[in-house]
Amino acid sequence: MQSVARFELISENQYTHDFSGFETRLSLSEIPIPRRATEGSAGYDFACPVAVTLLPGEMRVIPTGLRSLIEPGWVLVICPRSSLGRKYGMRLANTVGIIDSDYALAENEGHILVAVVNGGDQPLTLNPGDRFCQGIFLPFGVAEEETVTARRTGGYGSTGN
Repeated sequence: MQSVARFELISENQYTHDFSGFETRLSLSEIPIPRRATEGSAGYDFACPVAVTLLPGEMRVIPTGLRSLIEPGWVLVICPRSSLGRKYGMRLANTVGIIDSDYALAENEGHILVAVVNGGDQPLTLNPGDRFCQGIFLPFGVAEEETVTARRTGGYGSTGN
């Protein structure tokens, strides 16, 4: 298989900034690099680095402590793990997360943040180390009319509403 990306930890400074507000969390060096569970797995499992409980209907942004350096022409698509969707109704607040190849160059170091919603009827607790979402690398194309010349500067949600 073709290698199109690499995961790495964000800096200690960015970690300290983005993880304020979480009492229980893994240290930066304890955050596991996402891995596929089996040879046939498309998704790379992300571990939750914090302890968080979401009440029914509640949304919370979970910082992962990770970024991905992605080859041009590829995108990382973030989805919830199917077991959490089935058992708890967990979904992503933006329905699907798109991590562009130039996101690693953002001011926030390309820190992958995952906004999750508890769509179920009982509290959802994620503990440090629990696998909670997965990322899948996919190729993408562009239209003939392509004229984009802008370069990314901001992080999460920086290209507009």
